[in-house]
Amino acid sequence: MKVLLFNGSPRKNGCTFTALSQVAATLNAEGIETEIVWLGNGPVRDCIGCGGCAGKGKCVFTDDSVNEWIDKAAGADGFVFGSPVYYAHPDGRILCIMDRLFYAGGSSFAQKPAAVVVSARRAGTTASLDALLKHLTIAQMPVVSSTYWNMVHGSNPDQVMQDGEGLQTMRNLALNMAWLLKCIKAGESAGINKPKTEKKVYTNFIR
Repeated sequence: MKVLLFNGSPRKNGCTFTALSQVAATLNAEGIETEIVWLGNGPVRDCIGCGGCAGKGKCVFTDDSVNEWIDKAAGADGFVFGSPVYYAHPDGRILCIMDRLFYAGGSSFAQKPAAVVVSARRAGTTASLDALLKHLTIAQMPVVSSTYWNMVHGSNPDQVMQDGEGLQTMRNLALNMAWLLKCIKAGESAGINKPKTEKKVYTNFIR
């Protein structure tokens, strides 16, 4: 079993990475393979709603790594999406990327356990969690929780490492993720398969 952890911070080894590393270390101790994927800090396209990805499982824009990450996601069993908090919302880069990941490659994420973690100096964390969690729920992903909201606080990694409650929240999140992944695997071995949901109905005329 493998969990992909997406680091949506422009700082590769900053506060968000510190939080994700706590999750990854605990997952590893539970026998779960992990990979932290840094989304980088260069230019990235946002989704323009062109519909070109329909039926392809790929984004039509190929000048960045989004399609590579979709391929990685197809082979993963669970996910953690991490972001810093800017102006009480997630980093714009991870929002753009997640829009494209889920529009173009939604089948690679559907019905797999996932969580969101955020890092902040002080506030804006719950609003940021809310924005990112919506990607998970529309993809039918079991949302993994912890013993507090999935957040850490600090202006730099050293301060995050002093946030004992936040670090504990990351570790407990990982324990819950590992437990759920093992339960799903046991269920599949017992013949319990993922539900086949109804074909989507669009009621666009309702305002």
